[in-house]
Amino acid sequence: MNKTMKWRVVLLLSVALPGLLLCSWAFYLEPSSLGVRQYAIQVPEWSAANPLLRIAVLGDLHVGSPYNDLVKLREIVELTNRQRPDLVLLAGDYVIQGVLGGSAATPREIAPVLGRLRAPSGVYAVLGNHDYWWDAEAVRQSLLEAGIPVLEDEAVHVQRQPFDFWLVGISDWWEGEHDVLRALAPVPMGDVIIAFTHNPDVFPEIPDRVALTVAAHTHGGQVSLPLIGPPIVPSRYGQRYAAGVIEERGRHLFVSPGLGTSILPVRFRVPPEISIVELE
Repeated sequence: MNKTMKWRVVLLLSVALPGLLLCSWAFYLEPSSLGVRQYAIQVPEWSAANPLLRIAVLGDLHVGSPYNDLVKLREIVELTNRQRPDLVLLAGDYVIQGVLGGSAATPREIAPVLGRLRAPSGVYAVLGNHDYWWDAEAVRQSLLEAGIPVLEDEAVHVQRQPFDFWLVGISDWWEGEHDVLRALAPVPMGDVIIAFTHNPDVFPEIPDRVALTVAAHTHGGQVSLPLIGPPIVPSRYGQRYAAGVIEERGRHLFVSPGLGTSILPVRFRVPPEISIVELE
């Protein structure tokens, strides 16, 4: 091999190896990982009436997407229970359709595993757009049979010492009625409210009296580029509600980046996570 050929090989390797590493990271290492991330949110309406509340948020499980089979779901449930949350919120999209490299699981297979979740203040669910596309009633009924209440534009009064608050579930922005006023109607003025939904695009409609809104849906964009952020976010507001803690006009929103993938089995700088929100 002459000197020119050697330099060409070195140049080729210098380009190919980082590309191979990047593809391995984005299409295998990161989407197949599982972690826990904690967030602290200080809300005056909450702290005046309640002590610290630990909320586990599981969003966009997409069971059947690559690296997210029923075995992985059992791992997620076990790891969530080890965090000893006071409350578990399931923020929709339990099923998946048409993801490359995936193998769909049915709601009747998924729900009993989720039924093993434990939290003293309860485990509650809302439905996501994929659940509606699959069969909203089938998903809802499977969750109910597993002992998990599904709140679609409904409110429940959670009174389990030392907590006293209302939990309001708002149906999906794309496929549900997402009737915020109807959902809030049973809640007396002045009582503390936590709302949760699938799609964060409903957040501009949430009134000031809601202490915290929790959502998912965006997957954090699945890919977040340095200096640019996520180039594609399934939201009419772009990156505004992509992921994490957002505060607008004194109102608080938390968007989980979720656990599964959709369309392409890729994640880059947006790892799957069990989100633990500590409401202070």
